Amino acid sequence: MKPMKIRPVPGVLRRAFPIAAPLLMTVLTAQAQTTAPTAAGAQPIQRVEITGSNIRRSQAETASPVQTVNRADIEKSGKTTVAELLQTLAVDNQGSVPTTFGNGFASGASGISLRGLGAASTLVLLNGRRIAPYGLADDGQKVFADLNIIPAEAVERVEILKDGASAIYGSDAIAGVVNVILRKDYVGTTVRLSQGLSNESDGGDTRLAVTHGVGDLETDRYNFLFSAEYGKKREVWNRDRAGRGAVGRADLRDFGFSAQEALGGTGAIVARNSAGSSVVGNVRNPLTNDYYSRGNPAGVGFTRTFPGAACSNFTNHPQGDPGGGCLTDATQMYNQIQPRQETLNLFGRATFQLNNDWQAYVELNGYHSDSESFSTPSGISGSVGYPGGPVNNADVSLGAAHPDNPYFGSRARLRYIASDVGPRTSAIETNFVRAVAGLKGTVAGWDVDSALLFSQSKTNRDQNGYLQRDVAFALLDPSAANVAAARAGSAAYNGLPAGSFWRIGENAGLNSQALYDALSPTISNDATTSIAVADVKASREFGQLPGGALGVAVGAEFRHDETELNPTSGTDRGNIIGLGYSAYEGQRNSAALYTEVIAPVLPTVELSAALRYDHFNDVGNSYTPKAGFKWTPVRSFALRGTFARGFRAPSAAENGRGGLAAFSTSDDPVRCALGIPAACASSSVAVITSPNPDLSPEKSKSFSLGAVWDPLPRTSISLDAWQIERKNEINQETTSAAIAAGNLVRDPGSSQFAGDPGAIVAVLTNYINSNSTKVNGIDLDARTTFQMGDAGSLTADIKWTHMFKFERTDLEGNTVDYAGTHGNCDATNCMGTPDNRINLGLTWDRGPLRLSGVVNHRGKFDNTLFKDDPDGCAFHFANGDDSPNGCKISSFTTLDLTAKYRFTNKAELFATIQNVLDKEPPLDPLTYGAAGYNPLDYSGALGRYFQVGMRYTF
Repeated sequence: MKPMKIRPVPGVLRRAFPIAAPLLMTVLTAQAQTTAPTAAGAQPIQRVEITGSNIRRSQAETASPVQTVNRADIEKSGKTTVAELLQTLAVDNQGSVPTTFGNGFASGASGISLRGLGAASTLVLLNGRRIAPYGLADDGQKVFADLNIIPAEAVERVEILKDGASAIYGSDAIAGVVNVILRKDYVGTTVRLSQGLSNESDGGDTRLAVTHGVGDLETDRYNFLFSAEYGKKREVWNRDRAGRGAVGRADLRDFGFSAQEALGGTGAIVARNSAGSSVVGNVRNPLTNDYYSRGNPAGVGFTRTFPGAACSNFTNHPQGDPGGGCLTDATQMYNQIQPRQETLNLFGRATFQLNNDWQAYVELNGYHSDSESFSTPSGISGSVGYPGGPVNNADVSLGAAHPDNPYFGSRARLRYIASDVGPRTSAIETNFVRAVAGLKGTVAGWDVDSALLFSQSKTNRDQNGYLQRDVAFALLDPSAANVAAARAGSAAYNGLPAGSFWRIGENAGLNSQALYDALSPTISNDATTSIAVADVKASREFGQLPGGALGVAVGAEFRHDETELNPTSGTDRGNIIGLGYSAYEGQRNSAALYTEVIAPVLPTVELSAALRYDHFNDVGNSYTPKAGFKWTPVRSFALRGTFARGFRAPSAAENGRGGLAAFSTSDDPVRCALGIPAACASSSVAVITSPNPDLSPEKSKSFSLGAVWDPLPRTSISLDAWQIERKNEINQETTSAAIAAGNLVRDPGSSQFAGDPGAIVAVLTNYINSNSTKVNGIDLDARTTFQMGDAGSLTADIKWTHMFKFERTDLEGNTVDYAGTHGNCDATNCMGTPDNRINLGLTWDRGPLRLSGVVNHRGKFDNTLFKDDPDGCAFHFANGDDSPNGCKISSFTTLDLTAKYRFTNKAELFATIQNVLDKEPPLDPLTYGAAGYNPLDYSGALGRYFQVGMRYTF
């Protein structure tokens, strides 16, 4: 085939390519592919592979909007991991999984959620191919790829396809694709070392990376590349940010809250027959149902008093008027802003140039992570669920003969936080591997790439500080039934002396280590996910249309997925107080065929189309098409648009074998209407959910329409409107809907008066194809560069995503809009859905010096569960006023500065100050992903942060 004529790219567009993110469809490989001998002195045709297309082509631009994050962007951001950087981008929204959420189901991992549609609908690729998902599903349901496995120093760039790509890459790309492209043929040796430290001298972040490559493909016919990266992040405690606004605090009385909103500290006596867990113990009068602190010498009806249980003997925390309870702030004392994590990333690639047409390659990835997070000591009354149903622990009591019972002689309910046992801890070890062996080349005019892939992720989690229900009940109230249950369930309990009591509060020092070993042993679980893939794809050009050659691609893929999460020991029978149940198992075989066409029907018009057929052995077949156009009426302006359909099959957590018992937050409309103030505020409830083998796949359709304009040299502006509609969504039934339907369990013993049904302890739900979602908005991407002669150059860029709607419609046809509100609180962290996110950058280059400033902005949003919520503000101050004032979570903006100086061609020094102005995050009382602030505003909780490092190339 004769080399095709390439229409020159207009000069303005050429200058725009390196800087306009939506316009950039950067090269995956720059190797020239010669299809026929060329004339003497002629340059061989270079064709490139573009994220979002399987067709290699001569121009790095298609109809789809793509955002590219290159090495320079990563460096100027000051972020030490790709995960941290991606979660600051404007396209990330509700449903992303931050590494800092140490108490979540998927703790130890990090995931991105494009368009707020969830990490499970965002496909993450490594060099264009899949990776095994993290073993612990987010919220016990959403299976996603852990971004932490990406070795930052080996990254060439990250390309984010923002309009969905199920027809090209697979069924789970409903929200889009994040394609991380690693270095392929590096030659040399680079060492990078950096150290970070917060303004409070904690949260140290040590990074050491070594990259080595040898062999030139053209002369040596091979290249070996190896990269190793070690990282260690130290923990940051809530208590070390005391005085930093609301950060890390559960006691926010000085902000206008009280125990009625569950923000008055730990241990308050809230009302009649209602009390929090106290460090000295709150005990209920068996006759009146009123709670009193054990340290209260005037406790009504006490048959014994305990002067040693005086609150002042345990804490100097300000008491105010806790209703007679003893207040502490356990969240501030024990929880963390950032958990400790130590990681090792390894990446190797070997490439062999077999001949002029064929190349063989092997890729190996390895990742090891150890992380540890801390949270408050366990209470003793936390109700839980397991596949057999709810377990109500609200009736936990001190037995009549318990020596620490102020109502000695009578059984009395107890509310106690087990600070003598210590904080609850979670230690997670993850090992990840990925191996690819492939062959690529040219045959009969076709560019062919075929490979075998295997990837596996193994996670083990050990937890301490959690209480065995049967043992705790027997040690507090050794009734015949309780003792029999403990003997049947715990060998360690059988080894204790007969008549053993768990002494509490001031007498906890009398407990033996053997008693604690029986009461709170190490519990653990593990998870394994794996994928095996065989694929082949081929592309070539045919004929000649008025605008150029017709591009065609075909491909096939076979994939086997396996997932298994074993339940944490004891949760399979509801025996771990305050800890839910999560387990699932499943495997799937799938096969796919796909084809794609790009047709330059006119010199100014290019049309594209793709079709994918997927077959799943458990949920049937799917056809997902995609179509697009690009019209370039003048050299500096282009219109583009796409339409696509998507399809996401249920994960093993949703339709496999297993179940989920977790915790969510909800108010209680029935008790609130009865005039019980505490029931009007959101509080923790157990939620029990079962997999559903009859689930249908989720389906979607997406649209994009945009324009790219280069009005001046070195200036590019793009504006893209987008919309994604998703139907048959797989969700848990919402807690509010389940409560309204009466699918719940209450504690009648907590009733405060006749007619009070008692507090909700558990809600029963299922995974169902429940809702449909429509989300739409616009993306603005603009960049310009000013040449200033001897003063260097100045580059400014802005990326802004505005969400118009995030509408969700339930089975009854009720529609709510989450855009710009704190909903959906059934999603990860209850972090809200901000409708504006902006990244603004300014970079000055002059000789060996580069200075960059990056502004990250999260827009304000209403503190309501959805727009126009008839219930009004989702949270209130103690006086009934909307919280925060105006019922809005304030916007949050940070400035990061980075400097880099190159001493020689081999050595450079860099430094970063993040959150330069030391901005504090605004108050957010509703989220459960952080204490007092929104997880989106993590940098504000951490405070000003410094990093310095150097890179040397041998």
